[in-house]
Amino acid sequence: MTEKETTARLLVECLENENVKYVFGIPGEENINLVNELNKSEKIHFVLTRHEQGASFMASTYGRLMGMPGVCIATLGPGAINLMLGVADAESNSTPLVAISAQGGLTRLHKESHQVIDLVSMFKPITQYADMVLTPRAVPEMVRKAFSTAKRDRPGASYLALPQDIETQSVAEGIHPLAIDPLSITQPTISDIEKAVELVAAAKHPIILAGDGVLWKHAEQEVRELSELLNIPVVTTFMSKGVISDRHKNALGVVGFMRKDYENFAIDQADLILSIGFSIQQFDPQKINPKRNKKIIHINMFRQDVDSHYPVTVNIIANIRASLQALIQALRLQDIHFSHQISGIRQLIHDELVNGANSHQVPLKPQTVVYQTRKQLPDDAVVLVDTGAVKMWMARLYQTYLSNTCLIDNGLSTMAWTLPGAIGAKLARPDKVVVAVMGDGSFLMNSQEIETAVREKLHLIIVIWEDHSYGLIKWKMDMEIQHHNGVDFDNPDFVKYAESFGAHGYQVTQPGEYAKFLQEAVAAKTGVHVIAVPVDYRENMKLIAKLGNTTVRI
Repeated sequence: MTEKETTARLLVECLENENVKYVFGIPGEENINLVNELNKSEKIHFVLTRHEQGASFMASTYGRLMGMPGVCIATLGPGAINLMLGVADAESNSTPLVAISAQGGLTRLHKESHQVIDLVSMFKPITQYADMVLTPRAVPEMVRKAFSTAKRDRPGASYLALPQDIETQSVAEGIHPLAIDPLSITQPTISDIEKAVELVAAAKHPIILAGDGVLWKHAEQEVRELSELLNIPVVTTFMSKGVISDRHKNALGVVGFMRKDYENFAIDQADLILSIGFSIQQFDPQKINPKRNKKIIHINMFRQDVDSHYPVTVNIIANIRASLQALIQALRLQDIHFSHQISGIRQLIHDELVNGANSHQVPLKPQTVVYQTRKQLPDDAVVLVDTGAVKMWMARLYQTYLSNTCLIDNGLSTMAWTLPGAIGAKLARPDKVVVAVMGDGSFLMNSQEIETAVREKLHLIIVIWEDHSYGLIKWKMDMEIQHHNGVDFDNPDFVKYAESFGAHGYQVTQPGEYAKFLQEAVAAKTGVHVIAVPVDYRENMKLIAKLGNTTVRI
């Protein structure tokens, strides 16, 4: 090199060494050199976003699908703080993410200074690792540590602050990116496997609860084999939909909505829960073990946090695939086979969807939107479901056949992650149809990222469930205080709004239009398509009444 290598260039080299392909963010005065080096890179594509929050959601969704940390950047102060929601979301969802922001120069951190705030202290509670670069020499080690921490057995977020004056400092010769450590596979103990076999043999009604750890460790096949070997049903969390295909005879759907949803009739009767890849951040264990009387075999890479409704009988802390393979091998030597009758539960779910399929009203029933969404999309389409009433309907009814094809945030349960998240998803799965499904309340929180998707020439579909209110809160109010207030608002003309960004806009006004518009958007294979669907949320309270009066014998 004719000129000295800078810290900014070294940092980019370290990112390249970590096989980073995309960095999402917004430049600022204090990270100009870093952004410049990113744009000079032949291995990394810098995606300019319209809000730092959008950048963090793009990075976290990309990381969730790729199994490696997504990367987002921002300037100091307000830019870095805007990253925090997506960073916290990634941490609570156990999603690998590395966030990097600028910071004021070291010469002014000791005093009150323009846009300077203690960012490391702010990020520490919402990450697994947060630190500030104080010398160029530390960059290789700190980047390696950030990525290694984000990818560990329980994935999460890391954060690095890069002071402005450190960014431009020259790097001494001989400072290079560090080699990536090889991964090791931990094995379960023979004793733990034997204890688990004893519990299964003594059970009368065991059930499998599969969490998102199954996805992280690619143990879907082992979960299915265990279910088929013992002939026991499988329920998933919202975040692990697709671990077992909804077409499988042992698939029961998701738990997490309310105590008397259909799946809970099977869980209520269970005396043993084989909890695989589950963490209590995914939902409250009280919903599956209200009386604290069920035995639990916990199979995961880490011990679960203490919860009185999650009393673990056997802890198998090792690689999930290796643990399941050992358990399956041991169970094959036993003559253990159970009978269950879950067809009634599966029929109830089917009946709800058929009810939607046969409805021709406008506004559409939620069941109709779910049914038509599933019908018009290929099995491997990636659907991102936002937080709100839309999540409850999609999580319960949207039939999912493959892993990571229905993404739901149920850790922090953040609103407005799906539109920017769809950009990260499309970059991770460029050959798949990607659909963001959200309420009108969520849509306008991050709708500016439509411009990012258009500029990046991505094929995306955005479906807005329109009811002119924060529908889930209205639903909760109606349940708890028998009326609602402070939840209603007006919307723009969604067609004109979409078109103003260069996207295609559709407004459903007639029966059959939603299916037609969605079919057209899928077939287009290019462009961003925004479809607004009026939804009749009077079905919410009807569902509560129905579930309250439903009984199932299994």
